[in-house]
Amino acid sequence: MPERSAAAPFQTIVAAPGFALGVRCDADEVTGIEFLEPQPALVPQTALAAETARQLEAWLADPAFVFGLPLRPAGTAFQRRVWAEIAAIPCGRTLTYGEVARHLHNAPRAVGQACGANPYPVVVPCHRVVASAGGLGGFARERGGFLLDVKRWLLGHEGSLPR
Repeated sequence: MPERSAAAPFQTIVAAPGFALGVRCDADEVTGIEFLEPQPALVPQTALAAETARQLEAWLADPAFVFGLPLRPAGTAFQRRVWAEIAAIPCGRTLTYGEVARHLHNAPRAVGQACGANPYPVVVPCHRVVASAGGLGGFARERGGFLLDVKRWLLGHEGSLPR
């Protein structure tokens, strides 16, 4: 997840159970989604923000919902490869950092760093990548606290919480 910037306002905020999702976009592409502390929804400011909110709310109602949003290309070539790999993980399934790394012929730590830099969480489901020992691993560059609770909720919502 990219560094949070107070300078760029959200075009919409979607309220979720125990957290919120702040959406940044221009007229043509979603430029970022961030996990926020729980807060009220913000009415979409643009047509794309409204569509993004509609799709996020559809996923909150049905975790099998498939997103179809225009995402602004971001990240390094390696990060984009990791994001493509995790975007292919089906709802209700998880892969470990090591499994993703083996698919990409790289190191688990590099995969974890790429997951942490994902600018489109939920849409690009980095929460579906977990630790090899059966734990959650980190989430959005955090090893505990609020964001790990969000990851636990996301995996539970999709029926794939590790034991």
